[in-house]
Amino acid sequence: MGKSKTPGDIEAAAHHFAARPPLPPRPCLPPTKKWFPWLVPIFFIANVAAFVYSLYVNNCPEKLGADQCLFYQYLGRFSFQPLSENPLFGPSPTTLEKLGALEKDLVVQDGQEWRLISCIWLHAGAIHLLANMLSLLFIGLRLEQEFGFLRIGLLYVTSGFGGSLLSAIHLQKSISVGASGALFGLLGAMLSELLVNWSIYANKARCAALMTLVFVIVLNLAVGFLPHVDSSAHIGGFLSGFLLGFILLVRPQYGYVNKKYIPSGYDGKRVKSKHKWYQYLLLVAALVALIIICVGIRKVVQSSAIFKLIPCFLRSSNDRLQAQSQV
Repeated sequence: MGKSKTPGDIEAAAHHFAARPPLPPRPCLPPTKKWFPWLVPIFFIANVAAFVYSLYVNNCPEKLGADQCLFYQYLGRFSFQPLSENPLFGPSPTTLEKLGALEKDLVVQDGQEWRLISCIWLHAGAIHLLANMLSLLFIGLRLEQEFGFLRIGLLYVTSGFGGSLLSAIHLQKSISVGASGALFGLLGAMLSELLVNWSIYANKARCAALMTLVFVIVLNLAVGFLPHVDSSAHIGGFLSGFLLGFILLVRPQYGYVNKKYIPSGYDGKRVKSKHKWYQYLLLVAALVALIIICVGIRKVVQSSAIFKLIPCFLRSSNDRLQAQSQV
């Protein structure tokens, strides 16, 4: 039989529990915010509108005759060039160059640096446009929902510029158009986002996502090495987005609570830090890599062997004046 507690024991126990202060309430975690995606649909509309406008300016029936244009009976002025000239069902290369396609000589010798941005809104044909826009909606909408329009818009435009820059260096006697560099930048950002936020995802989910994403990236990069495909834009866009993803797409750890949500009296040491140490390390490494790349580009610019392959806006003011005086 158990021993019954005496009144003294009960009184001592009651005094012990009364001496301990009550625990403060657990902090209330704010709900996860989902952004409404509106910028990616605007990018989609802008690309489609630019393609329609390029067909309007092209006006194949007036230049070649209605019998030479594809689908003239349905599209009229917006009909496509012959397949022998453009197998992707689109305007002529001359029209694309007129509207802002990337062409090395125009950028380097004529100082038309704006083509590094304008070319990412143009497409060579309906097939080219369809492939890129499906990728944009599939990748971009998800990223904008998670990270907002500002960061995804910056990623898209900057990656497109990075792809155009590398493409301008390697282009020979052809033009380059398309949003592929920007889209590869979003793919690269998805990969770096998965790596920099690795501890947030479940083990099985993150491994499966990593394998799938790597497969998609390798497959798309391999397509870039086919004839008549500008692989330089793909690689430049991917590297730009990959590095920027470590900087722009860092997530706070689950369980992290902003100080304004922590009640008074709660032990601050029990609250998780906002980011893991490796997230800070990857962010710094990405910044250092971007700085090294910029410094390397500047040194390459100053080398006389390929001086003319770099766009004018990357040169120093003195170099630009010298180049203009020589012309």
